[in-house]
Amino acid sequence: MDWGHILSMIGMGCMVGLSGAGSAIGTSIGGMAVVGMMKKKPEAFGSGMVLAAMPATQGLYGFVGFIIYNGLLAGIGTSLSLWQGSVVLGAGIAIGLACLISAIKQGEVVANGIAAIGSGHNVFGNTLILGAFPEFYAILSLVAAILMQGLLKV
Repeated sequence: MDWGHILSMIGMGCMVGLSGAGSAIGTSIGGMAVVGMMKKKPEAFGSGMVLAAMPATQGLYGFVGFIIYNGLLAGIGTSLSLWQGSVVLGAGIAIGLACLISAIKQGEVVANGIAAIGSGHNVFGNTLILGAFPEFYAILSLVAAILMQGLLKV
């Protein structure tokens, strides 16, 4: 096994692991807010659940990146150059970190909206919009990683 292959495997792990961790943390933050909201306004569970689920998408972006790069690497085999391994590592770090942080921050945004809904405020739509802002950067990281495929010169 060469260094290019080792770096690429680390990158693939970052794609899935960090983005999945971010989604787990973000949805937990939102879920805890829903539990608190149900004490005051149990009929708003549906709205709270939708908002709490928003950070789950970042884990999906990491998995999509993994699938894309796994297919590419299957075509290359285990003989990757150091450059190719570095590209995959860079893509993995980009997706992993952006999704990790954006999912956590999105969870915090939706948790505040969920708390406001529990207090009787009609802020579901506003929270949905504001919650989409951190997600935009997770999407950009996936797009950047997709564009980085061209650097592999397969």
